[in-house]
Amino acid sequence: MSLVDLIAQADERGLAASGLACLDRCLPLLGGDDDLLRPLWASLADDSDWTDGLARAQGAVGSAGPAGDEAARLARRMLESTPAERTADAVRPWADACSVASLCIHGLLDPAADGTPAPDGLDAGRAGDSADLPPLVTAELRRQAAVLELLAGHGAQGLRGALEVSVEGRRVLRAVVSRRARSAAEPGA
Repeated sequence: MSLVDLIAQADERGLAASGLACLDRCLPLLGGDDDLLRPLWASLADDSDWTDGLARAQGAVGSAGPAGDEAARLARRMLESTPAERTADAVRPWADACSVASLCIHGLLDPAADGTPAPDGLDAGRAGDSADLPPLVTAELRRQAAVLELLAGHGAQGLRGALEVSVEGRRVLRAVVSRRARSAAEPGA
């Protein structure tokens, strides 16, 4: 099933987890602590309100960031646009936007890519055809689908697996960001 179909069929918890997982994987761009979003994950697990945890996360990151860093700007927008109301109608467009933003971020950072993948390439990838996408973007597509499948198949019990998928993706992105920073700091770069 394509990522577009998985998002269209997801319930409120699956949508919230999907958007949150995309954001969680992009935390290295925001300079946020790895546990910054833990209260939001916990609220999904116990079905409690996530408003306070969201406000703390947004306040902790603030609006400062590297000027001109498109990847960080996209990640910050994901956090800033997180809906306080966690209903399917509120989180569906956010989860969809987070999916696209996260794929764009991975395209921007993929050393094998030549900038951001074309929108039609991302659309094709989200529809199930990832043949022309760079490796980092293709892996992100798989992670997004895995999160939605875990929640669709296991409900709240799928949250632990979704978090594990997210943590693994965060480690990959952190390594890519670190490698880019080292390359930029090298003389002649």
